[in-house]
Amino acid sequence: MSIGSVLDLLRPDFPDITISKIRFLESEGLISPERTPSGYRRFHVADVERLRFVLTAQRDQYLPLKVIKEQLEAIDSGAATLGVREARARANAVGGVGAMPDSTSASDSRDAMSANGGGRLRRLNAVPGEVSPEELRFDHEIRITRADLLDQAGIDEKFLTELIRANLITPGAAGYFDGDAVTLARTAKALSEFGLEARHLRAFKLAADREAAMVAQIAAPIAKSRDADARARAEETVRELAALSLTLHTCLVKTSVRASLGG
Repeated sequence: MSIGSVLDLLRPDFPDITISKIRFLESEGLISPERTPSGYRRFHVADVERLRFVLTAQRDQYLPLKVIKEQLEAIDSGAATLGVREARARANAVGGVGAMPDSTSASDSRDAMSANGGGRLRRLNAVPGEVSPEELRFDHEIRITRADLLDQAGIDEKFLTELIRANLITPGAAGYFDGDAVTLARTAKALSEFGLEARHLRAFKLAADREAAMVAQIAAPIAKSRDADARARAEETVRELAALSLTLHTCLVKTSVRASLGG
């Protein structure tokens, strides 16, 4: 996820968090987000939880960064067992607002907290172990050139042209591609080794378009609402429905494949 997405996740609990603050914590060695070939930061769930640990320790325990860094290094080395969940539970015990319920694991934290119509926080619905709404956030920071896409996906110009002609990949107005284009191209390339050409993958695209249209139809009335948070709530609804749709699709494919193999 992008640094902007990280801000969206942390601001409900830490209103003063800024991009500059995150970059400063990175410069101090407290977090180490992945860097894309284009130089952009790409954060994972573990990075977000690490940030929560640091911010909670600063806010609730007034610990200096040096001490927090030593705690994190101890955790990383296995010398300590204090995890993010325990730290947030401690904060909750003393009235902190950054804690998760004790039954929630760190892996569940990808279910982003968002504001509903009443301004109260809610956890986006997701089926454990499958696709979460947080994975469907758009990363507007990533802009990949055609040459970089070919290099990162390991495909040639001819194969990319076939994907574009099949409407499986669509470049932006300026000719750039997003991060999903790389994953899609790699996947299509892997499928081609089984004899599936770009034209054969059109069936997947059509099915995806139908699912997306159904999701958009449900979210449209929310987006048309007159309250100030309508668009944000509509986007959260779209991600939530899309994640559930993908999880359902995955389960159905597993069931069908198992049945076809006589399992």
